[in-house]
Parts: sequence; structure tokens; C-alpha cells
Amino acid sequence: MPPINIPPTRSNLIRIKQDLNFARQGYEILDRKREVLTTELIRVAHDAEVLQKEVWSLLETAYRALEKAQLTLGSEHVEWAALAASKTVDIHLKFRGVMGVPVPQIEARGEPQEMLYSLGDTNAALDEAASAFREVLIRIPQLSELTTSVWRLAGELRKTQRRVNALQYIFIPQYEQTVTFIVSSLEEREREETFRLKLLKQRAEEAEEEAALAQAA
Repeated sequence: MPPINIPPTRSNLIRIKQDLNFARQGYEILDRKREVLTTELIRVAHDAEVLQKEVWSLLETAYRALEKAQLTLGSEHVEWAALAASKTVDIHLKFRGVMGVPVPQIEARGEPQEMLYSLGDTNAALDEAASAFREVLIRIPQLSELTTSVWRLAGELRKTQRRVNALQYIFIPQYEQTVTFIVSSLEEREREETFRLKLLKQRAEEAEEEAALAQAA
């Protein structure tokens, strides 16, 4: 990584050292953030996967039972029974922060009724479908919360990873190379100055000796 193209002065050395220290601190903070986000993302993704499988299994059971109910009762009868589902679930949304990332918290208030229709004109297949759909509806808010959290955490983790990589592989090495370059240039300048002063001193001494010899003669 080539050094930053700036004059090798002491003021620039102080400034670059401050920038290097700031970059290292930023790297440590972002690296800790990356670890927390990774841990949280793994946990939430696992929970989302488990719940997703449960929902898909319930939906499979529900549609299989619904198809059986339509074959035995008729589509019109099933539609009539479905009209009884008038109660809805209230959803309340708020957010919590995970390392500065707003992730949703979805609270469902109220549940669909366990029995939406009269038992007189239905059968076990329709009851099974209604029960499975009810369980799906109960789980949907939590699944939405987990899925949205996964997307937001993954997006923030990608941005954090890019920043960590930029600091680790670009900015910090460049600042380090610049500090090394300036220090080397200043040391070389000091050596040259020391040599020049010694040379001037030597010439002065030689001139004094020559003057003393001339005076003695």
C-alpha cells in the first residue's frame, strides 16, 4: 500500500498518527459490532428457519384438509363456513435496537376464534383445516418479525464487513506506511543536518588552525 502523498513534516506526522489511532479505534469498535451482529443474525435466522418450517407444515396440513372438505361438503358449503371468520388480529409494531440496527417487535393482540361456525353442517376435515389455518395466523406475526430482522441484520452486517475490510486492508496499512515514510524522511533529514553541522565545525576548526599558523609565522 503506497503512502499518502503529503510533505514529510513533523506536523503531518502528528496528524497522520492521530488518524492512524482513530482508524484503529474505529476498527476495534466495528469488529465488535460485527461479532455481535453475526451472533444475533445466526440466532434469529435459526429461529426464523424453525418457525418457517412449522408454518409450511401447518399450511400443507390446512390445504390438504381444506381440499378434502371441499370434496366431501362442496365448495359452496366451505365458503359459507369461511364467512363466519369475521374477527381479526390487531398488530402493534415497535422497534428495538441491535448495535444501532432497528429490528421490529410485532405484538399480536387477540386471536382468531377456535370455532367459527356451527358443528352441525361441517365435518372433521373442515375442522382440521380451520384449526391449522388458525395456528398459521397465530404464528405469522412472529415469522414476519424474525424474517424482517434477518434481512435488516444481514444488510447491516454486510455494510459493517465492508467498513472493517476497508480499515483493515486499505486505510490502516496506508497510514502505517505514511508514518514510516515520514519518520524515515525526518531521520534522514536529521542525519544530513548533523553531517552538515559537523562539516561546518570541522571547516571552522581548520580555518582557526590556519589563522593561528599564519599569525605564528
